[in-house]
Amino acid sequence: MSIFTAKPNLKKSLAILALAPLVLTGCVSTASDGENGEVNLINNGVLTVCTNTPYMPFEYEENGKIVGLDADIAEAIAKDLGVKAQLTSISFEGLDSGTGLTSGQCDIALGGISVTDARKSKMAFSNVYFEDKQAILVPKDSKISSAADLKGAKVGAQQATSGEEYAKNQGADVTQYEDTSLMISALETGKVQAVSANLSVISEALKANPSLKIAYETSEGADEIAAAVSPTNTTLLEKANQSIDKLKNSGELNKLKEKWVGASSTSSTAATAPKS
Repeated sequence: MSIFTAKPNLKKSLAILALAPLVLTGCVSTASDGENGEVNLINNGVLTVCTNTPYMPFEYEENGKIVGLDADIAEAIAKDLGVKAQLTSISFEGLDSGTGLTSGQCDIALGGISVTDARKSKMAFSNVYFEDKQAILVPKDSKISSAADLKGAKVGAQQATSGEEYAKNQGADVTQYEDTSLMISALETGKVQAVSANLSVISEALKANPSLKIAYETSEGADEIAAAVSPTNTTLLEKANQSIDKLKNSGELNKLKEKWVGASSTSSTAATAPKS
């Protein structure tokens, strides 16, 4: 074979090599939305979603599948992108620190994540899709009834959450737990005197254990819950916002809240279980 006949094959090989990064990383065209940008995804045709289970009613495993409010919102975002959603559970520290996003574990995080100034420095948040107060869960015979009662009390909280921060601010002796199931178990077995968490999460625990009660709910502003992406993934953030707004405007978001939380309003207060 002469050098002249080999040239076309060389060009073809170079063209294939040039396309390789696109095949590996995956891109979703958004031209159908009237824009010229593309959403870069970790895996081609898949929206990889980091979450943290169990964290009912936002996400938990049922028959080997992650379900819940966050799971349904993730599915809606993926559908609008024209891809499939793949949910994976990581530690809440991975969500809180933003490493799940920046290390390439996932494209987007939905894990009942509260919007805070500290987290804003590590990740970019979508439009808020849920608001949730803090609440204190105790045994029915507990004397704890106000924030003042938490000072010096043994309180369980999921690590890196707003529930942990709230309990520490009240002067509680806080024990950290990896997930909510361990935290609730500690309360049921008397290892802690109370649990500090979002009201929606505590309401789920009450359904399973009538021997517990809500001591009180916080009177200050509710936590704002949103999805999160890497600060550099602005196109995906824009698309996620469009999907969340679409759910809100169509009334579908209220239906999802009613399905998973029992609250059709923005706040979870409608899901509050009896306090006694």
